[in-house]
Amino acid sequence: MISFKQQSSSIGWQWSSDLFRLSSRPIGTSMLANLRQLRHIQKATRTSVSHTAKSSRNVASIKGTVRQSQKGQTVHSWNRPFSPRSFSTPTKHLIPRQVTYSTASTIYTEPVIHDVFEPTSGTWQYLIADPSTSTAVIIDPVLNYDPATQAVTTHAADSLLSLIKGKGYTIDKILETHAHADHLTASSYLQKRLAQDQNLKPPICIGKRIEKVQRLFAERYGVPPVEYEGIFDVLFDDDETFTIGNLRGKAIHLPGHTPDHLGYMVGDNLFCGDSLFHVDIGTARCDFPGGDANDLFRSGRKLLSLPDHFKIWTGHDYPPEGRSDPVPWVSVQDHKKLNKHLKDGISEEEFVTLRKERDAGLAAPRLLHQSLQINIRAGRLPSPTNFGYRLLHLPLKLTGEAW
Repeated sequence: MISFKQQSSSIGWQWSSDLFRLSSRPIGTSMLANLRQLRHIQKATRTSVSHTAKSSRNVASIKGTVRQSQKGQTVHSWNRPFSPRSFSTPTKHLIPRQVTYSTASTIYTEPVIHDVFEPTSGTWQYLIADPSTSTAVIIDPVLNYDPATQAVTTHAADSLLSLIKGKGYTIDKILETHAHADHLTASSYLQKRLAQDQNLKPPICIGKRIEKVQRLFAERYGVPPVEYEGIFDVLFDDDETFTIGNLRGKAIHLPGHTPDHLGYMVGDNLFCGDSLFHVDIGTARCDFPGGDANDLFRSGRKLLSLPDHFKIWTGHDYPPEGRSDPVPWVSVQDHKKLNKHLKDGISEEEFVTLRKERDAGLAAPRLLHQSLQINIRAGRLPSPTNFGYRLLHLPLKLTGEAW
């Protein structure tokens, strides 16, 4: 059920009525050729769903390759790798689909990565596991929602639970990159189910700036403080480290799309949420409250200062014309060469102009109001009324004065 109220003038930010889209410009022929070449290389190297461990000779060779590839590069403290380089082998993309990437060598310094695409919202969900302990974390899980019927279902989250059970993983954290504005999070549902299934309640983790975002949208939508204050279990500081079994991760602040936005680095992988998209899309919008194109440019440059072989795993994919399959990751090297918004040679001034022009033509996300009200609650549902209804608020759009 949804209750409706007139849109308040205090909201102070407006959206265009165009259909929500990421790009209205046709992709260039040369970029398509580059992308096809990239996809051809990936397809040619596909082997199996799980990449087996390498021999000690191969591991030694990989270590040497890393030392050589990083020679002369400045590795800043925030992006200093935790481990030697190791490779993963992509597999065929399906919609909906689940794929496992093992980036682990015999010394287990890299995670096993399962990417699960939720096609309705175009969201990548990730399950990241330590192969030595079978401990895992979930990043950005999706709660299904139908705005036509107001039905909330758990199909996507239940698929994750089935995958977790099948692999024998123990989930010890659920990680959110930010308060999403285009889909509902399943974090609280998964936390409750996992507490029952594994006798361990995994904390829901997010960046420390979420509290300001919660207060902002709670006021706009009339969410009582008792339903959002202290709802997240862990608030990460910038560059705070955490464990996944015997692996280490790091929370990286990536503002621009939203002020609270984090990315998560695990081994040679950076899960960037809604900051960078793929090379034929570019970057995320910056017109949400607290969003800033200059900040996003600097966050993008931070990501592209990682070693070339690092994989950047995106939070969404909306394949444009000329590409049929969603892709979970692109290397830093390919972003620097091909990203239409942030490739080498694009200045901050050029990026900001381009980003603001694009954002001016974008409509509001389809689930904007529903998503924000649920996500500042970490995915918990509103408290029921005396009649048993759980209500969200939608602002009405009026063509003239109210009567």
